[in-house]
Amino acid sequence: MKNIIVGIDFSENSINSLKHAVAISLRTNAVLHLVWVKTPGASRGLGGETIEDFTKKANEKLEALAKECRMESPKSNVQIVILEGKPSNELPRYASNLPESIIVIGTHGISGFEERFIGSNALKTVVASKAPVFVIRVGVQINRDLTQILVPIDTSFETLQKINPAIEIAKAFSAKIQLLGLVPTNMPDDMNVVTVQMNHAAKLCLDANVWYDEEIIEFKGLVSKAIVDYAKTKDVNLLVLMKEEEAAFENIWIGSTIQQLLTVAPMPLLIIPNTNYFSITK
Repeated sequence: MKNIIVGIDFSENSINSLKHAVAISLRTNAVLHLVWVKTPGASRGLGGETIEDFTKKANEKLEALAKECRMESPKSNVQIVILEGKPSNELPRYASNLPESIIVIGTHGISGFEERFIGSNALKTVVASKAPVFVIRVGVQINRDLTQILVPIDTSFETLQKINPAIEIAKAFSAKIQLLGLVPTNMPDDMNVVTVQMNHAAKLCLDANVWYDEEIIEFKGLVSKAIVDYAKTKDVNLLVLMKEEEAAFENIWIGSTIQQLLTVAPMPLLIIPNTNYFSITK
């Protein structure tokens, strides 16, 4: 991990997201890019009367945030960036030009697992990004020193592509990886497949000399609820997902699992795209 792109809109949650990004930078020496995307609504709360005034105010606020970041992480290279367009387009585009990058953003949440949360910048950013996206929901205050990283495992081949990014984060924080095999109760034949996948995942952790634990559970209903309920029992403070593996649970969903978790998860999510960079053979 060499570059951390932090989407800043000066809301309380984007500042919370920035604090998590600083914690990662402290342990990986990654460059911090504080990015404000100028949109028609981006001037709210910044003061001033013209777009030039808004941009100047944003630049001043970014400089102040960058100063705070440098105080907390003196060895980090902190850069400020102002882009123009839609955040869900511009953040992934900016990240695509930087090697080994992740995007860190905040999102708003709602109350229920069965709610739909369509159209958020966070969800659109996840869909558009070819880089991993670290997302933390509004109101979530959690230890920035990661200790427990939950990695759900299903029957899809792609599910194993989450392991290397999880290992990278676990090494940086000396954290434990919790491998969670998920088997729907109405699909008993999946148990053997998930067991094989878990064995592969465990070997990758073992070979990387990373502390890990493993457990397989059967669940009814929404996989998102099963994941969150389990995470709460383990004091998880990072959940690692992959956006392309969703088809494995398509028959039991109400909407998208990631979409649901973006709205209810009480811990940050690290969402990994299915790219060659994160191949399990890397």
